[in-house]
Amino acid sequence: MAKSTATYKITVPASTEHLAEVRSFVADHATNSGFKENEVADIRLAVDEAYTNIIKHAYNNDKQKSVDIELGYDNTEFWVALLDTGDAFDPQRYDKPDIRQKIKEKKRGGVGVYLIRKLMDAVEYQTDDAVNTIRMTKKK
Repeated sequence: MAKSTATYKITVPASTEHLAEVRSFVADHATNSGFKENEVADIRLAVDEAYTNIIKHAYNNDKQKSVDIELGYDNTEFWVALLDTGDAFDPQRYDKPDIRQKIKEKKRGGVGVYLIRKLMDAVEYQTDDAVNTIRMTKKK
């Protein structure tokens, strides 16, 4: 993955109780990097979905675990990476959900990965030395 050094970093417990902190951290930096309000909302939602997926799927709601959130930006793009040591997500095994069917059946959940990919310009997954990374990039 390019640009591996983070400009900013926080570590938060893997709990939805920390969603507001994560949202603020990301939104403040996205705003400072020059994104419009609607673009900041998209970035914040993508990070929200990724963080929630880590809590639920990688860590099975184990609040003793933590998530590192790194981000950086330059004149051309903003990137944010979430790192965890839980169960790895395999993007090759991901099946795109049938959104119309989910709406029709009024089913919640199961669209996080789809949303992340729609909201961000690039999404990469990597696992090295038992550390899983999802890196999301939004171009300016």
